[in-house]
Amino acid sequence: MFHMPNITELVVILFIVFLLFGANKLPEAGKGLGEGIRNFKKALSGDEQNIKEAKADEVR
Repeated sequence: MFHMPNITELVVILFIVFLLFGANKLPEAGKGLGEGIRNFKKALSGDEQNIKEAKADEVR
């Protein structure tokens, strides 16, 4: 089963990410990840809004 990583595992993961991307690429990778999450949340909220509008149209 899936479990939450402990602090040691997180340090190892962060170290590997640092080695793969390097110090110069980490801000760019973080920015891209943040934009991706933001766009995903925006798409989800847009879908919820469309569902609410469709239900309101059915009631009319």
